[in-house]
Amino acid sequence: MTSTSIGAGTVTAEDFRVILEQTRSFVRSVVLAQETRIAEDNRMPDEIIQQAKAMGLFGYAIPQQWGGLGLNLAQDVELAMELGYTTLALRSLFGTNNGIAGQVLVGFGTNEQKSAWLERIASGEVVASFALTESGAGSDPAALRTTARRSSDDWIINGEKRFITNAPVANLFVAFARTRPADADGPGISVFLVPADAPGVEVGPKDLKMGQEGAWTAEVRFSDVRVGPEALVGGSEDIGYRAAMTSLARGRVHIAALSVGTAQRALDESVSYAASATQGGTPIGQFQLVQAHLADMQTGVMAGRALVRDAARAWVADEDRRIAPSAAKLFCTEMAGRVADSAVQIHGGTGYMRGVAVERIYRDVRLLRLYEGTSEIQRLIVGGRLIGNARRSL
Repeated sequence: MTSTSIGAGTVTAEDFRVILEQTRSFVRSVVLAQETRIAEDNRMPDEIIQQAKAMGLFGYAIPQQWGGLGLNLAQDVELAMELGYTTLALRSLFGTNNGIAGQVLVGFGTNEQKSAWLERIASGEVVASFALTESGAGSDPAALRTTARRSSDDWIINGEKRFITNAPVANLFVAFARTRPADADGPGISVFLVPADAPGVEVGPKDLKMGQEGAWTAEVRFSDVRVGPEALVGGSEDIGYRAAMTSLARGRVHIAALSVGTAQRALDESVSYAASATQGGTPIGQFQLVQAHLADMQTGVMAGRALVRDAARAWVADEDRRIAPSAAKLFCTEMAGRVADSAVQIHGGTGYMRGVAVERIYRDVRLLRLYEGTSEIQRLIVGGRLIGNARRSL
């Protein structure tokens, strides 16, 4: 599966069917067999990285004119549900290239910036990292404290970021910084393209996380990092906040789909275990309380899949890019947590043991309710937007 095999223009239903089938085969026949190795080594095997590059997965959501596969969000979520079926470290390999980092360039970059970076991002030659979160500015980007000040035609960036996905292997940081205090013209947040090897860029050691082994995050420090005027995304100081919010909203639909894929895996593991494990000589799946768990899990997965597909459709049609992404992320990530908890319960003591898929899933899914905006933030977005819409109609 390569970007050149699809040709120019929109990805057809038949082309996408092939992409989806090949991704599903890759996930289930190659990556699943390596899950324990990935968790124990806390790294993705080189052969999997190279195969993902060859398949075009580092650029599946990058437009074809810039070397990607050109999937729209409705197609993206179908792919994400397949990627979510295995360790979430796989998706993290190329998630920022296609998602929150790459989409800033796709949606807001100049043609010169796109030409300089997007083809290399799509091929996997460049790993792009989204550097927004700070110790005092996570779910609230308006509280950003990293600064960028002018020095002749250049910009000098100072500040610290944390929990930055792929920072230890990044070649490019899509870094957000405040260029002025918030005023009547806007929040004063800009976004810059900062090469990882620029003087003054320092990446800390890999974070030690609860789960998602093989997906690396770290702190990033910018100390008097000098970049030229070509580094300012869109050539405008006022693009940063809008770029962040748009990229995050799109990413929320993707994370929702990823959650559905992970929940489906937890459900499948539970059904298989319930059908084969016995208690007193009886398969535990014959017990009604176990069946009740499975029924709730199945219902949650089906509801999540329908919701994420509808949210993606609404995004592509430009009908709803505010409420639906947050509602989908809220429901699907919370659902995945409940499903993972039930999966461990069905497995009993076995489900608490390292090396068992549902134990890993239980730890992995906890992060889904935190990044791209916490569940609490999604509730505020949905509720606030509903009230705002109602007041405007009065």
